[in-house]
Amino acid sequence: MQALLHTIATMPLPQDAQRIFHGRGGMHPGCEQWALDFYPPVWVLTSFAPVDDDTLATLGAALAARWAQIAPDQPLNWVFQCRAEGHADTRLMAGAVPDPHVVTEDGTQYKVHVLRGQNHGLFLDMAEGRRWVRQHVAAHPKTYAFKVLNLFAYTCAFSVVALQAGARQVVNVDMAQGALAIGQQNHRLNGFDTGASFLAHDIFKTWGKITRGGPYDLIVLDPPSYQKGSFVATKDYARLLRRLPELLAPDGHALVCLNAPELDTAFLQTHMQEQAPELALVQRLPNPPAFADAAPERALKVLVYRAPDLASA
Repeated sequence: MQALLHTIATMPLPQDAQRIFHGRGGMHPGCEQWALDFYPPVWVLTSFAPVDDDTLATLGAALAARWAQIAPDQPLNWVFQCRAEGHADTRLMAGAVPDPHVVTEDGTQYKVHVLRGQNHGLFLDMAEGRRWVRQHVAAHPKTYAFKVLNLFAYTCAFSVVALQAGARQVVNVDMAQGALAIGQQNHRLNGFDTGASFLAHDIFKTWGKITRGGPYDLIVLDPPSYQKGSFVATKDYARLLRRLPELLAPDGHALVCLNAPELDTAFLQTHMQEQAPELALVQRLPNPPAFADAAPERALKVLVYRAPDLASA
């Protein structure tokens, strides 16, 4: 736990939502169970193993001491979440959580919910993916009717940044109506009342509607690695990838994401070669520095693929 305590004792005051300590990456031996995130103005400490009250008290005291140094005029707000098997628990340990709770990343606002569920409304490890989308869309002329398909859209963060960068239309698809409702709020938070559509459908049963809305200049695939009844990467990812050629516009791009420690980059590359060999790998995006992993293949994998440009073929 010393590495976590040292990080707390020396951390600056962040302004955006971000991860501060990533024990799961294996860079701090003995601290693999811990993660510390900041969703301003609330700290979220997560443990993937059971924790006793004395340990929590020690960490709470460390947070309080550092908070008194970096934000002496503000109350300390922190939440503890235990995600150990059989010990799921979320507790407000000090202070309060705003309602609604809105955080920022690169100037964009997002609604989050740190006291409810394991996912808080914004995946912090996908920050570089959102930055890539912003830069990629912005690189196209604003007069071009750039169209984006956001599959497994969750709370639609990719959609918001795409619209901010100049996309003309974004189609968001996700089975979870509640997540899409938050996504709609995220659009309104950032001043968008038009330009995005929201389909609360099973993607595998909605291909007709999705296809009719295309072709798309950018497709984002960010599915769960394992969600019973919805998506299992080992079984379902190939079914997604084989659809890309018919959905992508010439010279269109796909952002292909996978967050499964047991599946490596080769899993995606092999399936892509089998299902959509005409798409070319452009790059693997880096993860945020805070998510550094001693074994990078266990970490989030975000690959950029490109469809052929028929005009130059």
